[in-house]
Amino acid sequence: MIIAHPILTCAEAGDFEATHFAGDEEGEWAAMQKAGRAVAEAVLVDFREIGEFPDDARVLVLAGKGHNAGDAFIAARRIVELYPRVRIEVRFGFGERALRPLTQRAWRELATIATSVNQWAEGGYDLVLDGVFGYQFRAPLEPDVSALFSEVNALDIRLRAAVDLPSGWGEPGAFKADFTYATGIVKSLLLTLPNAGRIRYLDLDFAVQANVPDRVLSSATLDPLRRLRESRSDKRSYGHLFIMGGSRSYPGAVLMSVLAALKSGVGLVTAFVPESLAAAFAARAPEAMWVGWPETPDGGLALEGSHLLAARADRASALLIGPGLGREPETLALIKDVVSRSTVPLVIDADALQREIVCAGAAPRVLTPHAGEYARIEAAIPAGAVTIRKGPITTVQAGAVNYHSFFGGPVLARGGSGDILAGLTGGLLAQVPDDPLLAGCRGVVWHGLAADALARTHGQVSVQATQLIDFLPAVLRKERA
Repeated sequence: MIIAHPILTCAEAGDFEATHFAGDEEGEWAAMQKAGRAVAEAVLVDFREIGEFPDDARVLVLAGKGHNAGDAFIAARRIVELYPRVRIEVRFGFGERALRPLTQRAWRELATIATSVNQWAEGGYDLVLDGVFGYQFRAPLEPDVSALFSEVNALDIRLRAAVDLPSGWGEPGAFKADFTYATGIVKSLLLTLPNAGRIRYLDLDFAVQANVPDRVLSSATLDPLRRLRESRSDKRSYGHLFIMGGSRSYPGAVLMSVLAALKSGVGLVTAFVPESLAAAFAARAPEAMWVGWPETPDGGLALEGSHLLAARADRASALLIGPGLGREPETLALIKDVVSRSTVPLVIDADALQREIVCAGAAPRVLTPHAGEYARIEAAIPAGAVTIRKGPITTVQAGAVNYHSFFGGPVLARGGSGDILAGLTGGLLAQVPDDPLLAGCRGVVWHGLAADALARTHGQVSVQATQLIDFLPAVLRKERA
């Protein structure tokens, strides 16, 4: 089951909140408390991508008039509860008297341990919490506020966090966030704002129901994989994934896909690779069954090996094609023929993402293009295909619905991360061959959560793509992320 929440326009979000709270001030106060504490705890987790949060951190809160400022005040207070030596400084965008009632209430709780300032601390800040404007912001920015953001954007700050939306969104001189924490409802404009940084969705249990084209994926999509397996099961109960790929020019890609597939929970993996690679790969991953395939002169998969797949085809639950394949005409002709004849669902990746291949045959399929590959194949994508569009926000497209994953980040901006996603998704598809969309969404969420865990443990820079595989088990054992 895919667990995903609606992404609304600002107007739709406003209408929902007006109906949901209906003037209930205590209900709004409870939601503000929940939002603020969720922001604090999420910020502290994300801070680990650059190191441990300092016990004596200096935190700056930028406060406007409304509830975003209240959320930021409560977040700051929660941080002090966890780190009593933290210093909190507050800069009011419109003065303390402009605060709305609930925001004033939140400020009174923080004021005993915070300082209102008009000058910046020497040496900068460890964290800035932006709570100046919410979704009711209307352009243009007032000159004084624009000047404030310009000053803050120029400060030495380790992490810049925006509450719900980065203040001044869409305007020159807006606040530049490293992370934006969408509280309760993700606003659709966040998907395109260049100053939003990375988006985190904080579920406040609003239970929004809306028939909208965009949805945000929840880690709860993985919950069925976190449960006990049927006691009377064996390896045949969990599918058999076939993988075709590899070449002498790109040998590592298919190995990474196989290693990821082996961690997906699939029962069996058979990999068809150039015969010159099979022995070495078998030593590296003996759990898979490696079939050496005749090679072209340049080291790709040759047409003459088709009988190897045909002899085993009735054993497969799903087929992954493409990692490390190369673009030799003979190899691509082979792959087109395999896709045309396939009777099991497919994951088509990397160099197999060619217009004449992605539309061949009638088998269900998951496509995994990055932006350049998507531009190449967009016009040829058949109706009914599931498309995983990889990028800073990875999106799983199925018909008119887009499922967005906010998990992962710049740690994925390295060669090999897509091969791991392909292998993971292929293994999941082999377990639910009748539901390619579910397999695609699970693969994207699991892959992104592992990337977050990797970055929080080792940082974003000095890591390897294959380390993602080591974090797949731990992520699955957490109920929520």
